[in-house]
Amino acid sequence: MGVDSSSDLFRRLEQLNAIGAALSKERDINRLLESILIAAKTITHADGGTLYRVTEDGQALRFEILRTDSLHIAMGGTTGNPINFPNLPLKNEQGAANDSMVAAYAAIHDKTVNIADAYTEAGFDFSGTRSFDQRTGYRSQSFLTVPMKNHEGEIIGVLQLINAIDPLSHQVTTFSSADQSLAESLASQAAIALTNRLLITQLEELFESFISLINLAIDEKSPYTGGHCQRVPALTMMLAEAADATQEGPLASFRMDERDRYELKIAGLLHDCGKVTTPVHVVDKATKLQTLFDRINLIDTRFEVLKRDAEIHALRKQLALRGGDDAAADGAIRQQYHDEVRALDDEREFLRRTNVGGETMKDIDLQRVRDIGSGRRWRNVEGVETEFLTADEVENLTIRAGTLTLKERDIINHHIVATIKMLEQLPWPKHLTRVPEYAGGHHERMDGKGYPKGLTREQMSVQARMMGIADIFEALTARDRPYKHGMKLSQAMGIMANFKKNGHVDPDLFDVFVRQGVYRRYAEQFLDPAQIDEVDPAALTA
Repeated sequence: MGVDSSSDLFRRLEQLNAIGAALSKERDINRLLESILIAAKTITHADGGTLYRVTEDGQALRFEILRTDSLHIAMGGTTGNPINFPNLPLKNEQGAANDSMVAAYAAIHDKTVNIADAYTEAGFDFSGTRSFDQRTGYRSQSFLTVPMKNHEGEIIGVLQLINAIDPLSHQVTTFSSADQSLAESLASQAAIALTNRLLITQLEELFESFISLINLAIDEKSPYTGGHCQRVPALTMMLAEAADATQEGPLASFRMDERDRYELKIAGLLHDCGKVTTPVHVVDKATKLQTLFDRINLIDTRFEVLKRDAEIHALRKQLALRGGDDAAADGAIRQQYHDEVRALDDEREFLRRTNVGGETMKDIDLQRVRDIGSGRRWRNVEGVETEFLTADEVENLTIRAGTLTLKERDIINHHIVATIKMLEQLPWPKHLTRVPEYAGGHHERMDGKGYPKGLTREQMSVQARMMGIADIFEALTARDRPYKHGMKLSQAMGIMANFKKNGHVDPDLFDVFVRQGVYRRYAEQFLDPAQIDEVDPAALTA
């Protein structure tokens, strides 16, 4: 071996080491496969090559990446050009090993095949290669086909290189023993890198499936929250991408790499996992008296009892007048009865409206509920005369706004505490250690008045602040809640602008949310078209 060849081999060994390190860092499967083939071509001076992977059922080889430099052919991987060639079966129609196809042979027998000239090589079927050459004017000559084997000794793919090019003469030559050794070493490293990436991908998919399982459990408990668990992470990632793309202002230096994005995505998917502990009747409380059922029906029954009692009382009075021929007294009894029924119907309708909880109640209405509750009496099923409304019914019907009592609001708010406790119990890997902080901060406020920790803006990560905006905006515009309709876009954005001014949400992120049209993209994807109206961005960021 001369000085030049020794120098070239040493250089290629250095390349091999660098390639191995680069392959171990690649997270995207398509880019990884591409890098493997390109590296193999580079290190062996090959003009073309194909990377095959064993199909999931283990019965064939599937084309993954195909490159031929002199023909400017690039297919598969990140090119966007699909490979439409049929799979190479590992067995023929008789069920025997498909040894006629060189790539299949290498996979079946775990053996490298180095061919000097496909046109003169006996024992393999190169009819497909000849057909390709006739169509393109190419001349396929030397082939180096290397099986790829994982750490468990399983063949997972085949690396095939075509037409070694002499660096000096630029003519097609055979693949040398050094080329073969380098290609085999690279194939071994590549198989390990690919296997590791596939294992990591499978674990990530399994983990995300468990997250989906939790969200499904929440969805099964309440159809009103399942969509929330999906929409909030989607909106969070939209805002994150917008912040990452910002070139000026306070967020100009904010950047996220692929791992940062994945960490935030997981946090978004898990941000409400604590709701598995929240009672369904609180999550779904559509009216003030709702528990397992709407207790307004019990009150309706009491009104019917009082109306029946009023009728019986009137009839008894009329019976007492029989024979007296006192038309005026009889008319007064009837009028009193009708006035009583009208008053009962009026109070019944008032309590039914109150039960809906759609608008903030006035003090006079709150007092009227209390007066009805204690002022009227009825005889219950035990025959005991008691107050018309129980203390619990009065407490619920005098909720000033919304449908939740203070105790129920505490139960709802506890879900974030449960979320943090649940997430902090998990042994997060290094690249996901901030998931509990991101997921657990979406109910904090910039002014420190949020919960559960009362954090201020300076104590929160940018990502947690993003989730806060996403959580609020989704809740305002959601159209699947039991207690309200989804807001118009302009109304929701007006409320968000006020939240920016009063220290509720991060002002810089909200400006990005508006100026980069994140709200509009989200609305077009998730809102009912009837909710989407005109919004004045300039007014919102003033």
